[in-house]
Formats: sequence, structure tokens, C-alpha cells
Amino acid sequence: MRRAGAADAAAMRVVCLRTGAAGGDATALHADPDLRGEVWAVPYLHAPGAVARVVEDDDGVAGYCVAVPDTAAFEEWLEASWWPRLRERRPPPDATPADRALHRLADDPPRTAPELLADHPAHLHVDLLPRLQGQGWGRRLLASVVDELAAAGVAGLHLGVHPENARAVAFYERLGFTTLRPDTGGGPVLGLRLRPDHPGGAPAPGTENPES
Repeated sequence: MRRAGAADAAAMRVVCLRTGAAGGDATALHADPDLRGEVWAVPYLHAPGAVARVVEDDDGVAGYCVAVPDTAAFEEWLEASWWPRLRERRPPPDATPADRALHRLADDPPRTAPELLADHPAHLHVDLLPRLQGQGWGRRLLASVVDELAAAGVAGLHLGVHPENARAVAFYERLGFTTLRPDTGGGPVLGLRLRPDHPGGAPAPGTENPES
């Protein structure tokens, strides 16, 4: 496991694509194989204050965890510096429904509700290819990123989970995440408090044995 850099962008696009169908391989859903990663992974290699880790084996990068400490500031950065470039990358005639959905997201990106950010301003994404799943790497990646956010004084973080990915929900719940917003069609939003001195706070996952 190590910090991610710009040179990891291509590999992170592959991981994002191959885990993009509720944790399964989304390759068949896209005519543009890079687009999903350009929306959900690569921005975190460039955004101010972002945290990014990758895990690799002999075959290369097989997973990542990316996060930002301030979601509202990140969304402002996306609007100013990232979405305009993707808006110029119009969908070709053979674009799939999944491609077009990502283009619509870049054209009209949603903003996170302020009431959610009041206690959970950070957010993160974790994706891991099957060859490294079940070995504790997801927990280690998340713990490393969460520890860095907590050390920076972040009060809490949130993440969204695909409505069909029950395995992911169970994984996060084992790490102490709780439901902040139930599934209303787009999947539940889970959250974790990071500072013990914050009301309702709890230790970050990295303070416990990452193999437990």
C-alpha cells in the first residue's frame, strides 16, 4: 500500500471500471472505458487536499481508497476545474446508457446536502479488484485514509453505497459506520465520526487491529 500519484490514473480507471457494477465488472456497460474512472476516481489525484492510496501486487494496482476532507470545497473545485473538461468530451453515437448517465452527471452534478456535511464533511470511495478481496486490504486502505483525515481534525465522513451492494454495507457497518440516510432509490448513505471529542464521536478504524 502506498500513496497514489498522477502516474496511477490509468490503473485506477481500470479498477473503477471493473468494480463499477455494484462491486462487479462494469466493462460491458461502457463504450468509453475511461469515463467512469474520470468521474469517480481520477479527480482525487488532482483536487486540493485530497487523500489517495493504492494497493498493488505483482500484477499492478488492484485497489484504491480516495477521499477529501471537505466535500463542499471539493464540489466547488469540480465545478471550476474538472467538470468543464468532461463537458467538452461529448458522448459519441455509440455511447451506452451508462456512458450517457455519467455525462449527465458531469453536466448537472448534484450537491451534497448541507445538513449531511455539518457533522460528516469528508467523503471517500474504496474499490478493490477480486484478486485482493477477502485479504484485509479494503480495511487497511480505508483505515490509512481515515487515520489521515482524523489527524487533520476532520469531524466525520460519509459515503454512498450502491443499493444492490449489500456486501459493501455489511463491510462498512463492521467498521463502525452507521446509516445517515436510508436508501431512497440511489442507495443508502453511511457515516462515521472521527474525532472522539466531537459529540457522538468514535475512534477511527485505524485505531483498531486492521485484521480483526
